[in-house]
Amino acid sequence: MKITIYHNPKCTTSRNTLALIRNTGAEPEVIEYLQTPPSRETLIQLIADAGVDVRGAMRPKETIYIEMGLDNPALTDAQLLDAVQAHPILMERPIVVTPSGTRICRPSELVLDILPLPHKGAFKKENGEQVIDAEGRRVI
Repeated sequence: MKITIYHNPKCTTSRNTLALIRNTGAEPEVIEYLQTPPSRETLIQLIADAGVDVRGAMRPKETIYIEMGLDNPALTDAQLLDAVQAHPILMERPIVVTPSGTRICRPSELVLDILPLPHKGAFKKENGEQVIDAEGRRVI
């Protein structure tokens, strides 16, 4: 069973999502998308599979988003994709792909909806919030 996470190790949400995946015993393919951005075709497929539009797959609070005027509603999807390809930091993170679906996992708990394996034990996020109890059941 293949699980892929488009990951930024500097992001708490991305780290929590990766840890939730590993809590099932699975070892995902980890793609650090800032070093290895997805191709345009892959990015388009990820966005479609996640069920969002291009803007929904972008980080509007990134400084470069504002600086580039990407909040302009007149910009086309092609122009937005060009921006993400030129500046991968604009891609929302993390994106997880499993046999059960694709999700932009913000918050990290969204990954629980697509994990095909049960959890092996308790899990707390980095901030101490309990997500999975000792029996492997979802708390929230």
